[in-house]
Amino acid sequence: MDIFKYERIRNVALLGHGSCGKTTLAEAMAFVTGVISRPGKIEDGSTISDYDKEEQKRTFSIHTSVIPIVSDETKINILDTPGYFDFVGEAEEAVSAADAAIIVISAKAGVQVGTEKAWNLCEKYKLPRMFFVTDMDDDNASYRKVVEALQELYGTRVAPFQLPIRENEKFVGFVNVVKMAGRRFNDDGTYIDSDIPDYSMEYLQTYRDALLEAVAETSDDMMDKFFNGEEFTQAEMSTALRKSVGDSSLVPVLMGSGTEAKGVRNLIDQIVNYFPSPNKTFITGINQKTGESFHADYDENKEMTAKVFKTIADPFIGKFSLIKICSGVLKADSTIYNVAKDTEEKISRLYVLRGKEQIEVKELHAGDIGAIGKLDIATGDSIATKAVPVVYDKPTFTVPYTYMRYVTKNKGDDDKIASALAKIVDEDPTIKLVNDSANRQSLIYGIGDQQLDVVVSKLANRYKVEIELLKPRIPYKETIKKKVSVQNKYKKQTGGHGQYGDVHITFEPSNDLEKQYIFEETVFGGAIPKNFFPAIEKGIAECVAKGPLAGYPVVGLKATLTDGSYHPVDSSEMAFKTAAIQAFKDGFMQAMPILLEPIVTLRVVVPDEFTGDVMGDLNKRRGRVSGMNTLYDGRTEILDDIPQASLLGYSTDLRSMTGGIGEYSYEFSHYEAAPADVQAKVVEENAANSGKED
Repeated sequence: MDIFKYERIRNVALLGHGSCGKTTLAEAMAFVTGVISRPGKIEDGSTISDYDKEEQKRTFSIHTSVIPIVSDETKINILDTPGYFDFVGEAEEAVSAADAAIIVISAKAGVQVGTEKAWNLCEKYKLPRMFFVTDMDDDNASYRKVVEALQELYGTRVAPFQLPIRENEKFVGFVNVVKMAGRRFNDDGTYIDSDIPDYSMEYLQTYRDALLEAVAETSDDMMDKFFNGEEFTQAEMSTALRKSVGDSSLVPVLMGSGTEAKGVRNLIDQIVNYFPSPNKTFITGINQKTGESFHADYDENKEMTAKVFKTIADPFIGKFSLIKICSGVLKADSTIYNVAKDTEEKISRLYVLRGKEQIEVKELHAGDIGAIGKLDIATGDSIATKAVPVVYDKPTFTVPYTYMRYVTKNKGDDDKIASALAKIVDEDPTIKLVNDSANRQSLIYGIGDQQLDVVVSKLANRYKVEIELLKPRIPYKETIKKKVSVQNKYKKQTGGHGQYGDVHITFEPSNDLEKQYIFEETVFGGAIPKNFFPAIEKGIAECVAKGPLAGYPVVGLKATLTDGSYHPVDSSEMAFKTAAIQAFKDGFMQAMPILLEPIVTLRVVVPDEFTGDVMGDLNKRRGRVSGMNTLYDGRTEILDDIPQASLLGYSTDLRSMTGGIGEYSYEFSHYEAAPADVQAKVVEENAANSGKED
């Protein structure tokens, strides 16, 4: 592949709702630019983007793929992203490297929740964007309804650049609103000039007037010209529109068909014409050596710096770190410095990836996207030269709140599973692993159930190891409400030295749930020698790790050793430890034991029309609404204190209630006594599972 400099590069993310046509569009773009001789099909598993077996099996995108194409001597790095919400981390990786975005909308389905989420992502990263309405070849396609829905959501920023031309109910061309000209498609997806149909005139004039106003607002001179009734030249229109699209004050709407590659050539032309090259954008890091800001700004004349925005860890194609060059030129066989890890490594080869295809290149210039293989670098790392060690902000990812417990199916696979999961976490930062030692379980967190299901499938198919997902143990805790005093004498004669330990212990609430236990002694007159006190406390410490009520950690306990007796020959540390353990079990169950459940503060954000349904559902889950805030964009924030146990499956339920648009997060708040029915159920479940493997 040729070497491209920043002015001839466009980095564009394809965003949109799941199954709206992004991958089909990417395939069509590759086809019309000659990258492939015929478009692949998602259902056949033959597209460039969806090369992973999981994607082919499920017929939707799971990972972001890079597809570089070349048009008019300009390289366009297409970042084809998943649209399903569980894989939002992949889209977040893509937009962190993109300079602009195409939001794809199916003309059949119209504006969907994923459309709005894609818009919000562009707003967060301040990306210029266009809408591309695909599926225009379908009988049920309605371009006008899509435009009206977009304008209702986003106002006059939405500017249709095209209108459809139909003949005999077939999509045969479009009207170019900017140039006021008709276009008719050829069989190969190119187009020729044609007349503008009379039926287009009503909407054409409306769209044209909106465009002229947008052009007029770009400068005082243009505004004067507009009010004086003068016509803008085509050059003035193009310059003004390029500025407006570049600063996101104007968002064009284009149309076409991905399956028939209609309108795709025009889309590519508009990407080149209207989207900014990397050198028109800004990026700043911190020089770790000087502490000063480093304005990289994709200037190839500065020292080489880059950021890793994605990791691929595939056992078949190997490990690749996808990078975007922020300044300078990165050459093959050069030495790079990992700023975060303070390590230097030599690059053997440099690649451009096109799906799973690896294209070797000699160098990458500022603004371009490429890949490095088999190096110890991770997503979010910054690479540079040791002389100018610049670090860039790490991308932020959606926090995972859905979690399950996982267990190994086959004994002996633990090490293999740990290694495989580490690679999966490298690939997807929204997967998180937690070792919950207090509750003797391993937890895996994700954005949703579908994502966790994919992880299980990847382990089985990629790495040949199996795990089972189970309902997690909620981190309950146990404590007591009453003060009791107990005695336990451990006496055993086995021939020779026996075992003897006698303890009198008072158990009571300490009223400090932050500590598991407090141990004190008030033994008078040497009833028990002091050298046995540590053994007695050790017995208590072992007991509080797994309480006798339901097997959960004990907190808020005070144990006071008040008296006892010993035998000068038979007493031992083990005897007193055993006596303490038995005293604990007896005393704890006499001291009115209760179960404490974790309460979290839940934050749910939904459009106003869903507020009632969400609050009703939270009440059923034993939630207590603590506050409501009206947000600026027609949404409501609900704050609720709710038992953590009640949130199992909440991700799926909230999506179902709100059509996928509701969002939630939570953080631990405090522990409080569980209701009697909840306690009874947990105790019963623990008794039923006590003989099973944890």
